[in-house]
Amino acid sequence: MSRKEALTQFIQQIHGRPVVVKLNSGVDYRGVMACIDGYMNIALEQTEEYINGELKNKFGDSFIRGNNVLYISTQKRKGV
Repeated sequence: MSRKEALTQFIQQIHGRPVVVKLNSGVDYRGVMACIDGYMNIALEQTEEYINGELKNKFGDSFIRGNNVLYISTQKRKGV
């Protein structure tokens, strides 16, 4: 499987699932992946902002520019 195919498969798997988006600044955003585009721009639902591991804000929907993203990872659903 090529790198592009692996990335496409990962993006399909995380749609609608809880994720952690780590920014270059060190801030984490945790929420449900609503959509992502080819520039890695991300729309999250039920978003929580964490700074130094501490919850700072809660947002409904949020948009994160792809050039700020360090990585995206899946997170376990609450209660699982």
